[in-house]
Amino acid sequence: MILNIILALASGLTNVLGRIINSNLANKIGILPGTFYNYLTGLITSALFFMFSSNTLRYSPDKFLGLPVYAYIGGAMGVVVVGISSYITPKISALYATILLFIGQLFAGIIIDYFTLHVLSTGKVVGGVLVLLGLVYNAFVDKMDARTVENS
Repeated sequence: MILNIILALASGLTNVLGRIINSNLANKIGILPGTFYNYLTGLITSALFFMFSSNTLRYSPDKFLGLPVYAYIGGAMGVVVVGISSYITPKISALYATILLFIGQLFAGIIIDYFTLHVLSTGKVVGGVLVLLGLVYNAFVDKMDARTVENS
């Protein structure tokens, strides 16, 4: 149990640190080159872990040719997410970025569950909408506070 908690905290920490590093890299060399180096670093790291792990590919390359086209969309969506995240991160607070990431993952999961399993979780939809409404309300309050400070 404690290992799961440590792994969850480490995952959240690396997520925030990765977003900050990607944002700084995008500011220095541009969003597209920054995203390219992000994926290149991930590819090299993944290849090294795979080479030194005891796992082996159980599928022949022929099996990959038979996969449906949508199976490859995840990589393209990842590029878009990293690019958008690199652009947005310096413009919003870390809290908003994390909540937006959470909301995006939650609704993406709901959509994937609906189209693959034909299941629509009412609790997840209601929870996601409530978190989204809380984010919008908090942003509104922050904007009103900023205006009050400017007028003082």
